[in-house]
Amino acid sequence: MIVLGIDPGLANTGYGVVARRDGRLVALDGGVIETAAGLAVERRLADIYAGVDALLAEHEPDGVALEELYFGQNVRTAFAVGQARGVVMLAAGQRGLACESYTPQAVKSSVCGSGRAGKEQVARMVAALLGLDSPPAPDHAADALAVAVCHVNRAPLARALAGAGAGAPA
Repeated sequence: MIVLGIDPGLANTGYGVVARRDGRLVALDGGVIETAAGLAVERRLADIYAGVDALLAEHEPDGVALEELYFGQNVRTAFAVGQARGVVMLAAGQRGLACESYTPQAVKSSVCGSGRAGKEQVARMVAALLGLDSPPAPDHAADALAVAVCHVNRAPLARALAGAGAGAPA
């Protein structure tokens, strides 16, 4: 199983590609798709789409996992993140790939055992889980790898529950 994890953002969209091989988690790729602040929003979204589409073509993942929208008090940030999520989902949908979303708390809990873990703790645990020599950087890449790890770890349970529900009487 190969998963593309995404930490969406208009300026920086983090990505991480994780595979489960022989019972171990392996990082295949990770980084950030950056867009220039001076570009029009539609151009920035097109750049994010092109970057994600290239990752999908290169790695041929089985699914895409995205971090849910969290914006606190900043509505402008929420719209920008929502737009970035939309183009990621469009790229996946055009390739027939399912997208799953996880809250930041669910990702932190899956990776660190606590939904209140800090960014440094998440990066250290991602490195430990993926056998990396050092924590991934920048933060957006570490977060995207954490989203992918969360999905890879939850996928077997989701498949089992879906299979169990298929034969259950209505």
